[in-house]
Amino acid sequence: QVQLVESGGGLVQAGGSLRLSCAASGRTFSDYAMGWFRQAPGKEREFVAAISVSGGTTYYADSVKGRFHISRDNAKNTVYLEIISLKADDTAVYYCAADRVSWSSERVTKKPDEYDYWGQGTQVTVSS
Repeated sequence: QVQLVESGGGLVQAGGSLRLSCAASGRTFSDYAMGWFRQAPGKEREFVAAISVSGGTTYYADSVKGRFHISRDNAKNTVYLEIISLKADDTAVYYCAADRVSWSSERVTKKPDEYDYWGQGTQVTVSS
């Protein structure tokens, strides 16, 4: 079992920036590729970004490329999502998720069904 706890959300003005964190516990963090998803009111959950076990491979949704940056610190069991130039459309609950992968795999995926564990989410609200 892996427990994931997101933090760092809040109310931000358009054009501002945020860094979301997701702290993992319970299993070996470096066994998991990690992903971020978001869900806006009235919309389906959508993929945002993913990062491989080593951190050497990242994958972004086209809609966030250039503004979002995913990273991880395996020593701290934490994955981060830095967001710059926030827009009103970024308003959503942001979730992190963990995908159990084979040892040394660089696999990343945008498919939510392939993730094994999910956090409870952190709200990001962007005011225009």
